[in-house]
Amino acid sequence: MATRIYLTSAEGRTGKSTVAVGLLETLTASVARVGVFRPIVRADVERDFILELLVEHASAGQSYEDCVGVDYDTLHADPDAALATIVERFAEVEEGCDAVLILGSDYTDVGTPTELSTNGRIAANLAAPVVLVTGGRNPDGEGARTPKQCAEIARIALDELRDEHAEVLAVIVNRAAADEVEAVSERVAEVTGLPAWAIAEDPELEAPLLRTVLEATEARLVRGEESVLDRPVMGTTIAAMSLPNVLSRLHSGGIVIVPGDRSEVLVGTMAAQLSQTFPALTGIILNGGFDIEPSIARLIEGLGTPLPIAVTPHSTFDTAINVSHARSRLAADSPAKHARAVSLFDEHVDAAELVRILSLPTNGGVMTPIRFEHLLVERAREAGKHIVLPEGDDDRILQAAAIVVKRRIARLTILGDPDAVRARVAALGLDLGDTRILSTSDPELHGRFAEEYARLRAHKGVSPELAADTVTDVSYFGTMMVHLGLADGMVSGAKHTTAHTIRPAFEIVKTAPGVSVVSSVFLMALADRVLVYGDCAVIPEPTVEQLADIAVSSAETAKRFGIEPRVAMLSYSTGESGSGAEVERVRAATAIVQDRAPELPVAGPIQYDAAADPSVGASKMPGSEVAGRATVFVFPDLNTGNNTYKAVQRSAGAVAMGPVLQGLAKPINDLSRGALVRDIVNTIAITAIQAEGQS
Repeated sequence: MATRIYLTSAEGRTGKSTVAVGLLETLTASVARVGVFRPIVRADVERDFILELLVEHASAGQSYEDCVGVDYDTLHADPDAALATIVERFAEVEEGCDAVLILGSDYTDVGTPTELSTNGRIAANLAAPVVLVTGGRNPDGEGARTPKQCAEIARIALDELRDEHAEVLAVIVNRAAADEVEAVSERVAEVTGLPAWAIAEDPELEAPLLRTVLEATEARLVRGEESVLDRPVMGTTIAAMSLPNVLSRLHSGGIVIVPGDRSEVLVGTMAAQLSQTFPALTGIILNGGFDIEPSIARLIEGLGTPLPIAVTPHSTFDTAINVSHARSRLAADSPAKHARAVSLFDEHVDAAELVRILSLPTNGGVMTPIRFEHLLVERAREAGKHIVLPEGDDDRILQAAAIVVKRRIARLTILGDPDAVRARVAALGLDLGDTRILSTSDPELHGRFAEEYARLRAHKGVSPELAADTVTDVSYFGTMMVHLGLADGMVSGAKHTTAHTIRPAFEIVKTAPGVSVVSSVFLMALADRVLVYGDCAVIPEPTVEQLADIAVSSAETAKRFGIEPRVAMLSYSTGESGSGAEVERVRAATAIVQDRAPELPVAGPIQYDAAADPSVGASKMPGSEVAGRATVFVFPDLNTGNNTYKAVQRSAGAVAMGPVLQGLAKPINDLSRGALVRDIVNTIAITAIQAEGQS
């Protein structure tokens, strides 16, 4: 995995791009292939200028299009879908990089009051630690913030980011008062407990280019070369007064807005540029749309000063307003500003310390639902398995299949009448690629399946005729495909009951070696972690032995999906504090688990709060490696498990993935009849990963 860093700001106009340029240079000096990624961009036709600048100076060979996640319109229309797209797009970028600088949003006029939270959520889903940028000046431009104010803003922003489970590594205060840089750094570090640096405000860097000012005022250049347009505009003088008053108000690097019919002011201002006693200007804008009279133009030409002159059709007032709206930007065609930004960053930020921080282990334990779903897809794609879907007459199955094919999650076979399925696929506007569509009456397979089923069930008196009839059922036909190796797994249940889906598996596939019972788990994706709940769907009242079997199988399932198993055997009592038949049943099951898998961390009987909450766990079961840190929760019966998973799903907003069947020799999974397309896609990915572990 590449080194990731998410750069975001707590408000607009912080000069975050200055920090981005410095960070990019720091990363480029440390690793070979540095990429950039912008999760959110404006929906405008115009390209994001800061992203263009960063792409030009990055070293991973990306195109602009490679580096874009989604636009604001897409994000606002469906935040969850947009976030999933961002995660996918980032994964593509990361493949070719040793480090990636991720640039957060800019608080443009299409932003929202929750924009910082949105950036925090994106950072958490990308598992990217954050460098937070705050502004050293008040957003209205009225003066610098005090060290105390800077620290308080950083503290509030940190709370908001951490609420979204983002990890913040450092704080950089940009545009701080030059004489307060050290005091700001110290106060922010003291309040936040994080490394903090302050970058002094630089008037030249903050000044817009003359080119930008002319664009803002819709002015056309009538005198001067294009090369002079990259000068910074350090201020503005409104020349709607007599020449002596104008001359007294000129300042170095500024522009002068002159009414187009005030020729004497124009000539006097141009003449001042030839005098050693007046400051050098950046340019003149003539407002009102008047052209320079030929005699005046000839006079100016004779003065020989290269000062550029532009003409705008707007009034003095509108021109002044438009100039005030022109913002400084580190455009890709401004090498001087880029160099100045790098210099400022190097001067004020300890690059060596920052690199050291970036190389520290970060909070990899944070696992959001979208990030977990993305990892499922990646694992399934790598597995390259073949999954059969028996319910080709359900639109949700077809829609999910199209997604699976597009994202290369698995190869698929869909059962159903081929003509009817293809017609429905066309009506839905889907593309299933080379997915095979099979009828359960397929002449090549039906006879083979009937013969095998009759052989397997001969001891139950199943005749060849009954077998031939049975395997025309989609669940039996799909299960026979898995049994005979024509598919690696099966997903069904969108239109059929759980019993209809898994009964053929009990008869044909049977349990894996060493497992006595088939059970289930739900993968519960909470805001910051994924837990395993079992059994919530199959066994109503497990015996002591079955309860132990569920625990061992659930731990194995957890490991298969990258979750370190710490097993809590749940009861209404913790440790030795209670007694009763149900408590003793859990205690006995725990002992069996400890005997069968001595390396597996397990605790029981234990209450849910003691298993999940570190402070409660430390109080009720001190010294336990499971209490307060459990990842696998084994419920004493189906009633408790089913109600608990639904309560957590609805109350905590968790994503419940499952039920995932465990204990079968080959993976077959059941869908809820209310399953959404997203649920089906996830279950197919889960099944493919299970097949990888059982191949």
